Amino acid sequence: DASAGITPIDGNPHVWVSISLAMKQVRSIADGLAGFDPPHAGLYQRNAEAYLAKLDGLRAKMHTHLKDLETRDIVTFHEAFPYFAQEFDLNIAAVIEREPGSEPGPRDLARIIDTVREHNVRALFAEPQYSARAAERIAAETGATVYTLDPAVTGPAEADAYLKIMEMNLEELQRALK
Repeated sequence: DASAGITPIDGNPHVWVSISLAMKQVRSIADGLAGFDPPHAGLYQRNAEAYLAKLDGLRAKMHTHLKDLETRDIVTFHEAFPYFAQEFDLNIAAVIEREPGSEPGPRDLARIIDTVREHNVRALFAEPQYSARAAERIAAETGATVYTLDPAVTGPAEADAYLKIMEMNLEELQRALK
């Protein structure tokens, strides 16, 4: 269990969306592999340290670039971002779909639209894995803009895919919230 020792937020499993928590997971994975394969323990630890250095650099960059945002209120597509929001001091004012693929009904849409207006939320975040239709409806009613925030649940099978996705998230947040 790569998330052992991490306190979940309301049972939410998306801990890796926080770079700091992803770093804890990298350590847990390296320790677990080292325990199962002691002859190669040093290799696992060295590889983990190299990747942790990359993650730490990205985390520092994101904190620097996101610390002076004009607004911190966002609306996310589904409940994948509480750890991310916590790490970067963002406020999730509303969530469009509690479960991906279950578009909000009229009552839910009205509630979200009211929240967006009440908090003057300018940025709605869809996810590349799902349709942005509900977010686009909310944007049309409120004047907010739809952007994309990727929870890194899919992506290319590349060694640095997570880093690239988080870099894109940083760029998108800067575009949306500055």
